[in-house]
Formats: sequence, structure tokens, C-alpha cells
Amino acid sequence: MKLIALAMLGLAVSGCATVTRGTTNQVTVNSEPAGAEAMTSTGLVCPMTPCTWEISRKTEFTVTFKKQGYQTQQVPVGTKIAGSGAAGFAGNVLVGGIVGMGVDAATGATLEHFPNPVFVTLEPVASKAAGKPRAKKRAPAKAPAAAPAEKPAEPQS
Repeated sequence: MKLIALAMLGLAVSGCATVTRGTTNQVTVNSEPAGAEAMTSTGLVCPMTPCTWEISRKTEFTVTFKKQGYQTQQVPVGTKIAGSGAAGFAGNVLVGGIVGMGVDAATGATLEHFPNPVFVTLEPVASKAAGKPRAKKRAPAKAPAAAPAEKPAEPQS
């Protein structure tokens, strides 16, 4: 029993990035104007921006922003290896070995989300009147030009 507990403890602490960075990170969402609803493709909801979510480091997702009077916008959020995550992963060579590297890779501890924070500038929806083509105004019809007046005849002598 002690051997199993020791083995589990060894696995838990052997992933350096897992220990130093954790397996989740905070992702902040915001919009201009504030007060938009933001929802992730994984089901997390922010009723009014700004918000912050705690999300697994290995989860990639899309954030959809909605606000009445504005166009809906989507932002994909990916993951990449973080500088400190790579250092923690490399630390496994000294401390955690292959098992530590496996733990870090499996938990996503070496990753971080980007972009973070997630920010959008919402575009207003075009008004219906602005979307319709306007009829061209015609210039008022000009009265026909009068024929040039004849010069009075000069008296003959």
C-alpha cells in the first residue's frame, strides 16, 4: 500500500511544469463596447464582458461575442508552448525524467492560451435604411434656352 502511495506521489510531483504552472490558466475576454455576451465552443458563458474563465491549458476553443445592435464575432483561441512551460518541461531531465515529461505533456502544463486576453471591437449592424440603394435625384429640367435676340436693324442712309 505504501509503495502505491509513494509511486502516485512520485508521479504527481515529477512533472515540473505541472507542479510549477498547474494544468489550468485564466483566460480573460473583453469587448468594446463592454457588456457583450461571450460563449465558448466548450459551453462556458460570460453574460456580460469583461469576464475571466479558468480553463484547462490543453483546451482549444472559439469565443463567440454577441451584443444587440452589433455584428456577432468569433475569435479562435489556440494553445502554444509557453517559455516557462518549456523550462519546466526541460527541468524534468534533472528531476522528473521521462515520467515527468509524460505527465507534463498529458496535462498540458507546458501550454498557454493565445490570444489571452481575448479582445474584440464590435461593429455596429448597418441600419436598414443605409443598406437600401438610394434613387438618384434628377436635376430639375431646365427651360429651353431662348433664342438669341436679333439685333435691331441699323438705319440705312
